[in-house]
Amino acid sequence: MLAVRFGRKAQLTRDDAVRRLIVFFMVPDFTMIAFATALEPLRAANRMLGHNRYRWRLASIDGRPVRASNGVECTVDTSLDDERRNLAGSNRPSMVIVCSGLNIENYHQKSVFGFLREVNSRRVAIGGLCTGAYALARAGLLSGRRCVIHWENLPGFAEAFPTANASADLFEVDHNIYTCAGGTAALDMMLQLIGDDFGESVVNRVCEQLLTDRARGPGDRQRLPLRARLGVHNPKVLTTIELMEANLAEPLPLVDIANHVGLSRRQIERLFEKEMGRAPARYYLEIRLDRARHLLMQSSLSVIEVAVACGFVSASHFAKCYRELYARSPQQERGERKQLVFLDKDA
Repeated sequence: MLAVRFGRKAQLTRDDAVRRLIVFFMVPDFTMIAFATALEPLRAANRMLGHNRYRWRLASIDGRPVRASNGVECTVDTSLDDERRNLAGSNRPSMVIVCSGLNIENYHQKSVFGFLREVNSRRVAIGGLCTGAYALARAGLLSGRRCVIHWENLPGFAEAFPTANASADLFEVDHNIYTCAGGTAALDMMLQLIGDDFGESVVNRVCEQLLTDRARGPGDRQRLPLRARLGVHNPKVLTTIELMEANLAEPLPLVDIANHVGLSRRQIERLFEKEMGRAPARYYLEIRLDRARHLLMQSSLSVIEVAVACGFVSASHFAKCYRELYARSPQQERGERKQLVFLDKDA
């Protein structure tokens, strides 16, 4: 039995049922799974309702096809100029959703950001799939707003937009701003929308059609729990790792961690050697370097700023540790990433 709760009435007449027109704005390298799982529940809802209560069209900056990150090209219906005109006419959308994915941190289209601000000023709902929160933040729409982004992009996003209240939840709805973390979280966000419009019974029927057993809530976690992700079952080790992951910019002394979990330093070291195959200090260093790698690849922070954000007191120490783990320097990592982006755009 599906456990879904929504606040709107379950049945509406043909005449007073909600009608929404949604524009999906496609950014190059958008994530296909997030787009598909946002679109398909709308199609399924129309089928379950027996009427086209949801309509949509696809747009790009120039009206040309847009390639997804998996290489598939997607044709669109309109251009940015078309959609600007539509805002003032009978084809005005009720929602505009930015579909993006890889390399969004390098997307600097002022005309798009201006369009998003105009959409917002006209009180049209606005959303972002996967990394779409980047575009919304660059448009100045997320200051003081709750939003989510894919966990892999969260560190760089949080550094780039500190005034945005970003989290690693599945999706977030803050007034007229909708964001989701990508992947199948787009399905959950759209099920929330359908539930708000037509109630629980329609959501349950859509879930049955899409072979999903429930609509996840916004607060459900993106990543697997540590226990499943790492294959670790000792609660003391799990609590220690959670403390480490929550304190990367200012690493905690191991003795403080040990005191917090109620063990001695030596006991923590023995447990880590048994469960993780390395010393706790080494594991702590590795997760800080993993965060640094994400920041180097997904933000414009300087190397020294990345080092400080990950708890290193000097750039030289950071570079030494980074090279030992990844067999290349932080500068080389960033250089290779820029080269890959350049080659991808030319492909």
